This record gives sequence, structure tokens and C-alpha cells, in this order.
Amino acid sequence: MKAYAKANIFLKLIGLDTRRYHLLSSRFILLKDLYDELYLSDEKTQEGFEIISDFHCEDNIIKKAYHLLCDYGYKNQLEELFKNKSLKLIKNIPTGAGLGGGSSDCASFLILTNETLNLKLSTQELINLSTKLGSDIAFFLSGFHSANVSGCGEIINAFEDEIPSLNWTFPQIFCDTSKVYKEFDKKRHDFNLNLQQAKIYENLSTKELLQDYKNLELNDLFTPCVSLYPKMLDYLENQYFLSGSGSSVFKVDK
Repeated sequence: MKAYAKANIFLKLIGLDTRRYHLLSSRFILLKDLYDELYLSDEKTQEGFEIISDFHCEDNIIKKAYHLLCDYGYKNQLEELFKNKSLKLIKNIPTGAGLGGGSSDCASFLILTNETLNLKLSTQELINLSTKLGSDIAFFLSGFHSANVSGCGEIINAFEDEIPSLNWTFPQIFCDTSKVYKEFDKKRHDFNLNLQQAKIYENLSTKELLQDYKNLELNDLFTPCVSLYPKMLDYLENQYFLSGSGSSVFKVDK
């Protein structure tokens, strides 16, 4: 199963919820040419649920999804499935790059498990589950190629989009999302102004956004990203657009 990357065409932070989590308004698009791969394998090196991959992450969101499904009532089915199977993960999406690779892997695992075990969970039920795991997962579960995303990432509205060809650059810089958000919080921001801008952006196509607005206007996290990772300044000054909290950047193909 392919776990596609995503890009943020715009990302405006518009407030905080009661938990002090950031509320956002963003355009997500699916990148069909960049994806991780997940499939069930007969290869086993240990008992129970196992992820076999060259990629290692101590705080693995797929394992959290596995345990969440167990808690949701599917423990017996999952244990039976992974008695003789492992989950093979081939990692192609750069990490710490603002492309949602971990969230996409998690969404694909939920879909793969749902289909394999015939759990009959609806897309909305999977999305409801995903909110306990991470903010971007809902978009990948939706199946939309382009959507306006709001709340903490769980509100997804499909968008009929016009997407130009994009030329991507993947700097060898790992941008820590939580640190970038904390850097953003160090300065005062006009959330009402950000909301007004977001309402305009939500009605424009990706093509219109990228031709009519500058990088700093579209992504509120570019400035804090550069503050933390000074090597990103070159991309800012050369009019690249930033996806998410970085470090992936892009321009429209000429």
C-alpha cells in the first residue's frame, strides 16, 4: 500500500483551543509521486506486532495506532494477524521535512488493517480514531487529493483545485515540528488577521495562491523555521515556498 506525502500550500495559525493546541487553516494537497510503502510480510524476527524497516523511530505512531485498535476492541484479531506476519515499511518520504510521512504511514496502516481484517470501520470512524494519534492523519484517511484543513487538522473539506507542476527541493535539514511551533509562540501574533487571510486563501486554487502571494504570506511557520534553522534563510530569500514546518521547499515549474 502506498502512503503518499502531502504539501501545505498555505498554512495560517488562527488561534488556540482550550488545550492550548494551535488551530490552523491550511490547504493540503497529496503528492502522488512521493510515497512510503507498507505491506504485510511473512518475515518475522520477534513475537507479536513488529515493524520491519530500515527506518527506526522510538516514538512510532504506527505502534500507537496498533495499540489504539487493540483498545478499541480488535485485540484478538490483531494478535492473530501478527502472529505470523510483520508490517514491512519502505521509507521514501524524508523525515522532519513537513511532508506528513509519519501521519501518512499511520493512515495507511489503519486502512490496511481495516481492509485485511474486515473490521468494517467507516472512513469517519477511522478519522475519529486518528484524532487520538495525530493531527494530519485525517487528511490521508479522507482520500481527497486537495482539501482545506482546519481545527487541529481533523476538519477536512475537499477542494476542487487547480494544481500546477511543482519543483521540489529537500534540504538535508531535520526540522522539529514542536520546536518550530514553540518558536512561533515566542512572538505576538494577530490571529484575527490570520483568520481573515485564511478565509481568502480557502477560496483560491493552489495555482492562484502560488502566483499571487509570497512565501511569508502563505506560511506562518517559515519565519520561526528560519530562526531555528538559519540554513533555511537561503530558501526564504530565493522565494521558495515552505511545506508545513519545513524543511521541504518548492517552486512552481516554469
